[in-house]
Amino acid sequence: MSLYAQSSVVLIVLLHFSFMVLEMFLWDKPVGLKIFNHSKELAAKTKVLAANQGLYNGFLAAGLIWGLFRGSHGIETVLFFLACILVAGIFGAVTAKKSILYIQAFPAAIAILLIHFT
Repeated sequence: MSLYAQSSVVLIVLLHFSFMVLEMFLWDKPVGLKIFNHSKELAAKTKVLAANQGLYNGFLAAGLIWGLFRGSHGIETVLFFLACILVAGIFGAVTAKKSILYIQAFPAAIAILLIHFT
């Protein structure tokens, strides 16, 4: 895997760990309320769901790290987790918020292309 591809995967890991922290720990805090544009009341009602979603984002990041540490034997692992992120991003863009396509799906697609073509 090229340095460009590895770097893109590392950025996606950081992005998904950030999602995890936001959704698990900051959902009902001022920064979470601002980023997700929701009220304290809605945040209180959805806090457990957001934490669950954040945990999944942490697992996606962990899977990417696992694949990276496996070196050349981990490319399939990295591609699997990137594909999961891509599908989740497309689904989120269709069902929740269009910006998820650019924040989540687009970086995964770029990383997949970099793995295949660099």
